[in-house]
Amino acid sequence: MADLDIEEIKKKKFNISIENLITIGMVVVTVTGMYYSLIGDIEEAKQLPEPEVSRTEYDLKDQLIRENIINTNKKVEEIDETVKKIDEKLFEIIKR
Repeated sequence: MADLDIEEIKKKKFNISIENLITIGMVVVTVTGMYYSLIGDIEEAKQLPEPEVSRTEYDLKDQLIRENIINTNKKVEEIDETVKKIDEKLFEIIKR
């Protein structure tokens, strides 16, 4: 790695073309516009009423959750029975 010489750094010129300036300006304007648009959307969302959950929707979701729990419980019991059968067969094979 070459030693950094401050005098060499001072002598170097930094050139920016007009195209680069225009691009930088467009990026700044775009980001600023997006920021203010986002702020406006957030303020609009704050003023909207909160969605209400109807009793029917709540009951349907509750029923779905309960059914999933019952189905999962049945599947666990089936798996438990299968494991017991496999365990018995394995014990018989080892016993021979």
